[in-house]
Amino acid sequence: MATSTEWTPSLWYDTFNELLDDDSELDYGDRWTLKVNYNKTDEITYEERKKGWKVSTHQANGKFQCVSCKKTWDSAQVRLVFRYRLLGGQGTVIMRPFGQACLRCRGDKFNLPGFDKKEVEQALLRQFYKIRKNCYHEEDEEKAEDNGRPSSESEAKTKPHKNHLCQACRVGHCCVDDKDDN
Repeated sequence: MATSTEWTPSLWYDTFNELLDDDSELDYGDRWTLKVNYNKTDEITYEERKKGWKVSTHQANGKFQCVSCKKTWDSAQVRLVFRYRLLGGQGTVIMRPFGQACLRCRGDKFNLPGFDKKEVEQALLRQFYKIRKNCYHEEDEEKAEDNGRPSSESEAKTKPHKNHLCQACRVGHCCVDDKDDN
C-alpha cells in the first residue's frame, strides 16, 4: 500500500485506539487518550514537569506534497514530538508532527506529512514502550536496545538533511545530526 501524502490525524487516533483495545499495549487499567497539538515543542517547563509531563521524540518515514506546486517527496527524517503523562488514572499523549517546506517553492509554508499505517504503528508502539518505562516503571530489554533511533536500513537510504526546509530545525528542535544546508 502506498503512503499517502495527506496528513490524517484520524489514522493516528484509530491506530492508537486499536493498539490499546486489540493489543492491550497499556493494560494497566488506566484510560489513555491521544491528542494532536501543532504548537507543542520538546521543551517542558519546570511547572509542566511538576505536573507529571514527560516528552519523547521520534524520527519517522513520511511522504509530503506541496500545497502550492503539488510536488511530492519522501522523507526518512520526519520529526514527531510526544508529550505524555499519567495522572489519576487518566493518561494523555499529545503529539506534534513537524512539517517540511518544498524545495522547489522554498517558502515558509510547511507541509504536514502523510504516513502509512505500519509507520504509525511503529511510532506509537515506541511511544507505548516509553510510557510503560516512564509511567509504569516497566523495562523491556529487547526494545531498550533500540532507544528510538532509526534502523540502519532507513539510515542507509536517507538523503542529506536540508535544515532550511525543516520546520523542526527552524524552531530549534530537530534531532538530525547530519545537517546539510545546501
